[in-house]
Amino acid sequence: MFDLFKMSLVSNSLIVQSESQGQILKTNLKTILILIISIVIISLFLFQNLLFKSTFLLKSFGELSVDPEIAFTNNKPTFLEFYAEWCEVCKEMAPQVSAFKDEYEKDINFVFLNVDNQKWGNYIKKFDVNGIPQVNLFDKKGNLISTFIGKQDEIKIRQSIKNIEKEDKPYEEIINAEFSIIQENKNNQVNPRSHE
Repeated sequence: MFDLFKMSLVSNSLIVQSESQGQILKTNLKTILILIISIVIISLFLFQNLLFKSTFLLKSFGELSVDPEIAFTNNKPTFLEFYAEWCEVCKEMAPQVSAFKDEYEKDINFVFLNVDNQKWGNYIKKFDVNGIPQVNLFDKKGNLISTFIGKQDEIKIRQSIKNIEKEDKPYEEIINAEFSIIQENKNNQVNPRSHE
């Protein structure tokens, strides 16, 4: 009988221990989960500028742009970029392009045309834009000097910007395989029946 009682106490003790270990395990898991979530939130907060800077820059390009009609008539060289907010390569190049703008905007017009905006369709056709980003550099007389399509080396673009005023500079076109193909924007298409 005493052995049964002793076994009952031991088994109750094991059950209590097991429940206590389960509680500790649940508490530890909750603590670890809260810690992981906290680290993720703090990281997003600390690195938000890095994660969202390119997207913000692309959105601001249209607002910072010189009107193309003014750019081609004000006797200054022009940096014309065709871009789209969905274009990953455009996002990659946005900080570099923004740095060029900050450095050269006193001497050069910076024109940014979003290919998704129907308003710029005539420029897209005129400059045969099929892949973005596409950067066209013009001298102060409006002559096309260079065309860069796709992801470009900062040094090459900077060199072209510095050489933009040299006389007798031959036209150059530099294409990189890393570019985005312009998507047909069905939102801007006109349905013939819509004008009835």
